[in-house]
Amino acid sequence: MYTPAMALPPREFAPLRDEMAESTAIVVGTDLVQVSEVGKAMERFGERYLRRLFTEAELSYCLENVDIAPSRLAARFAAKEAALKVLRLTDQSFSWRSIEVARDPGGWCYLVLHGPMRVLADQAGFVAFSLSMSHEGAYAQAVVVGQRRQTHVDTVKTPAFIS
Repeated sequence: MYTPAMALPPREFAPLRDEMAESTAIVVGTDLVQVSEVGKAMERFGERYLRRLFTEAELSYCLENVDIAPSRLAARFAAKEAALKVLRLTDQSFSWRSIEVARDPGGWCYLVLHGPMRVLADQAGFVAFSLSMSHEGAYAQAVVVGQRRQTHVDTVKTPAFIS
């Protein structure tokens, strides 16, 4: 049971000013995709659609089981969209294939950024990404968390309760 006495004083919720210069920021992006829309795009545009959005490794894994291929591809598309939200790209053009969902031998998925996308992420100060995807029934979803270096105090929004 929570009591007010268990709460930390407000100052302990934020780093001290000297520590802020070396802190990191967490940025979150999420996306939800309708599996049927991916299935329709596969039927309508075929290989052209698949090769435009997905890498060879992504296609190799997703297409090995045709029954769940649209779900797997929808989850990967959601991951790419979520990654774009984390990176907060504005007018930059990019290739969808420059954001790749890779699988480790244990089955966990992670993001790999290629070429100019990797450069943009490096320039923005990102040092790590974490990915979670899921698909069930009509929908696939993904959440991407990016960890970014912050080197300037002025980039940290100080809560109003800190003096």
